[in-house]
Amino acid sequence: MSLFVSGVLWVGGIMIVTGALAVVLRKARQREGREANNEVAGQVFTIVGGVNVVIAAFVLISLFDGMDSASKTTYDEANALVAVNWSGKSLAEPTRSRVEELTKDYATEVSEREWPAMREGREVGTQGWTLLSQLQRTLEQAKTTSQRQEESRVLAASQVWNVYQARQERLNSSGSGVSAVVWFAIMIGSVMSVALMFMFGGPGLYSYAFIVSMLAGAIGLLLFAIYQLQNPFSGGADVGPEAFLSALSRLGDSG
Repeated sequence: MSLFVSGVLWVGGIMIVTGALAVVLRKARQREGREANNEVAGQVFTIVGGVNVVIAAFVLISLFDGMDSASKTTYDEANALVAVNWSGKSLAEPTRSRVEELTKDYATEVSEREWPAMREGREVGTQGWTLLSQLQRTLEQAKTTSQRQEESRVLAASQVWNVYQARQERLNSSGSGVSAVVWFAIMIGSVMSVALMFMFGGPGLYSYAFIVSMLAGAIGLLLFAIYQLQNPFSGGADVGPEAFLSALSRLGDSG
């Protein structure tokens, strides 16, 4: 099911349920005037609804920033890996071939095995760290016979550190999400905001139901967006492995 269809069903379902509930509750209490509640309920709704919207907005903005950061980090990691490979071409054999092999293996490991795990929210294996450790040791133990080779070895080693850092940021992004405490606060605040609408009086029956359903739909839309963006590598964000696929292409061409 596409993101658009699932979003429409989610928001539409919330609107229908809350609208129907508003009609049922208004008919059940038709004789009881609730206009007197409007002033007090309005003041409480302003506080509760305002706090809930502020929290949801901050979370959503943070997730948008996290999505952009995750995308940039993947390209930083992939570009640093390519830089290791290119710097390693100035080294003598067998170091040159070993660096080329390890960089390609790492890019393949990330794109073919780590990415599916991140999309599903599973823990990523240790093979990527192992490949980076082997790459680091290979460069540390490389024998150089000229100043140019030594400079290339040092540059390649520094780029391996950049890969390490970008990799850690990527893995942190895949496992961050939205904490249970924040979800609890948003969900309870959303329920309280909609529940307060049932205390208002004044409009006609179906106008009242429409107002309540629109409020619930807007809150539902925020919740849907937060849910879809909480993992930048799946859902609505879906940052893909294009950076590493491009790196594999460049590593293959450089061979």
